[in-house]
Amino acid sequence: MQDATAKAAQVRLMIFDVDGVLTDGSLHYGPDGEVHKTFNVLDGHGIKLLQQSGVAAAIISARKSEIVARRASDLGIRHLYQGVHDKLTAFQQLLEHTTLAAEHCGFIGDDVIDLPVLTRVGFAASVPNAHPEVRSRVHHVTLAAGGRGAARELCDFILRAQGNYETALAPYLR
Repeated sequence: MQDATAKAAQVRLMIFDVDGVLTDGSLHYGPDGEVHKTFNVLDGHGIKLLQQSGVAAAIISARKSEIVARRASDLGIRHLYQGVHDKLTAFQQLLEHTTLAAEHCGFIGDDVIDLPVLTRVGFAASVPNAHPEVRSRVHHVTLAAGGRGAARELCDFILRAQGNYETALAPYLR
């Protein structure tokens, strides 16, 4: 845990996978083929608090969806990579765009497609319902499942590691 906290303290950009992390991984198809996804409001507020503390947020997702673009926009996430099956290339583009080093980035994923990024960032995280190969290679596994508060829990963990948790809560405790 000490190692994970020290690594989280260095995060300047937190990258989120979508399916299985920001959602529970379920895809609901409507009668006309449209896909519905459910996002957790606690996760969204956690991402906003993290960004307000100075940690940027990004999304790298293998699937492409207008729903995800809308959610990213609602949360103020400016770095959005969708329809990306080579997540490492997207990560490298993100590093070039932000001029950050990999050790100042965090990534939370849940499946083997996420491993190329998870094994290169300074802080790697996963959800408990992730593939075992992913869980065994990360610094931190959340207690909450994907789409069920995992992102909020992770954001709170980073805020605490950076000494910004109480500051983030202060406006709500007046």
